[in-house]
Amino acid sequence: MSQTITLYVDGACRGNPGLGGWGAYITHADHEQKLYGGEAHTTNNRMELTAAIEGILACNVDAKLIIWTDSKYVKDGITQWIHGWKKKNWKDVKNPDLWQKLDQVCHGREIEWNWVKGHAGHAGNEMADHLANLGADQTHKQNSTKENSMQDTKKPESDWLLDDPFGFDTNEDALADEEIELNTEAEAEAEAEALITAPAADATQTSSIHPAIKLTPASYEVHGKRQLILDTETTGFYYQNDDRIVEVGAIEMINRKLTGSSIHIYIRPDKSVGDSVEIHGITDEFLADKPAYADIAATLFDYLKGAEIIAHNATFDMNFLNMEFQRVGLPTLSSVCDVTDTLALAKSKHPGQKNSLDALVRRYEIPARDRTYHGALLDAEILSDVYLAMTGGQVSFDMDALSHHEQNSNHHEQSFTLDLNLPVIEASAQELEAHQQWVAQYEQKHGKPCFFAE
Repeated sequence: MSQTITLYVDGACRGNPGLGGWGAYITHADHEQKLYGGEAHTTNNRMELTAAIEGILACNVDAKLIIWTDSKYVKDGITQWIHGWKKKNWKDVKNPDLWQKLDQVCHGREIEWNWVKGHAGHAGNEMADHLANLGADQTHKQNSTKENSMQDTKKPESDWLLDDPFGFDTNEDALADEEIELNTEAEAEAEAEALITAPAADATQTSSIHPAIKLTPASYEVHGKRQLILDTETTGFYYQNDDRIVEVGAIEMINRKLTGSSIHIYIRPDKSVGDSVEIHGITDEFLADKPAYADIAATLFDYLKGAEIIAHNATFDMNFLNMEFQRVGLPTLSSVCDVTDTLALAKSKHPGQKNSLDALVRRYEIPARDRTYHGALLDAEILSDVYLAMTGGQVSFDMDALSHHEQNSNHHEQSFTLDLNLPVIEASAQELEAHQQWVAQYEQKHGKPCFFAE
């Protein structure tokens, strides 16, 4: 009987395109493997594919592989779409190099592909996500080390006239500087090596207050007013009746550009989630070891305050957030933030029509995600596309900028405003005379005044 190996694969990208990482968690009968890596400039889809490729390559050829991924782009691509792509000789296929490599490494193997909802508490998927973020952090650290090393070893040009015009100084200082530079470079290399061999740590956790807060910094700097596209998941509909928040997700946008910055937190409500599990898929068991709201409130408040909050049915989210912040003695969020309700915008723009998030996704032809279960960060990502589409301007949907799902085409909306002083060319006397002759012939033929007479 052949050996059975289970793989959990995942990719991550901070800014799409941007810094990315991939992770593969491989479980054998008697041991496990943890693989990860990354690229400085890539996309989420490429990292998802790379994770699958690297994970499969690490397994014996004769083993049966059971692969779990939270990317339907990968699962449906390798099990369904790839046959059509081959027939079309990979025409109009994004990432053809990785798809061809994945097809090659799968050839002759017994593989069972499965999909799992991401960020829903599945232990194997969470480990793969953790490894992917670790790969991104490793890549960032290595690149930063190289840049710093290059800057440190670059000596400024000296001014010989001011420093030592007659060559009286000895070269002792120069030798000392050179020794310091060599030590700095050696320390940088040792630090990078330590990062590669160090035990896994949560790559996205930059908060020193509580490790359960996943706070991702911006991948590039943009100046302007912060807008936070936000969503929450709760135990019920009524904040007045002790329903509580179980998940918060928000992504940052400045000048209609997503910066890559986000915050994502699961919160223990200290009560049963009840029937709400059918909406968001978050169980009591999953939330059992998560922090209470009081443990994360200060960090969440600092991240949100001063920004414009954009939410769908914002009254619902703001009522819950205001209630939770007041419970721990903080001001209400609505007192320190502006709020934009995309549901109200949609009702104004499309009166008498369905204006749920799903309906707006279909109306604006936004590439669909799997929403079997609602998730705060997933819904915030979807809402960012909906908001951009509803509020006009130039909007483009990049297939690779959408995480964990497949795309078949790009949709573009463009509008341009031109302010040009166009030259006016007057008709000549001969042209005016010819025109009058034509008008006279028209009126004689049809027996009525010609529209172009004047």
